[in-house]
Amino acid sequence: MVLSTRTRRGFLTGRSSEDLERILPPGATETSVRSCSGCGACVDACPTKIISIRSGVPTVDFRLGECTFCGKCAERCPETVFPAGSSGGFAHYAVIDDGCLANNYVDCQACRDSCPAGAIRFWPRLGGPFVPELNAQACTGCGACISVCPADAIAMKPRRREAAHV
Repeated sequence: MVLSTRTRRGFLTGRSSEDLERILPPGATETSVRSCSGCGACVDACPTKIISIRSGVPTVDFRLGECTFCGKCAERCPETVFPAGSSGGFAHYAVIDDGCLANNYVDCQACRDSCPAGAIRFWPRLGGPFVPELNAQACTGCGACISVCPADAIAMKPRRREAAHV
């Protein structure tokens, strides 16, 4: 049986789960997921149920909740999807786009209230509600802000590592 992953928000915005860029579980890399057998042990181990197997690869869907960095996905994995010594963190951070309600003069601070790292702050604005500012350095990429955003205005952006100069 195939379950539809289309949400009401997805229907209204014209997006489906297939439109989302693949986000790997914390500590997994594009190289390490090649060894994934698709057994689903990480799916069963995830307490927040944000991991699923898509196209044979573990994928995180922050619309379902946040990552608590518990490490249970890595502990239960029988393969080398989560290499020893990996940071267990995400290679992305959140970004707030122009669809944000607060940026459009509607009072909302749901993302700030849900951010465990305190990476989202709101600043006063003349004649309107406070506006968000996201500190990319403080953002852990846990996704707590995504599932609570009523405007679907938060996405993940890959962190770019600068090439070392030798």
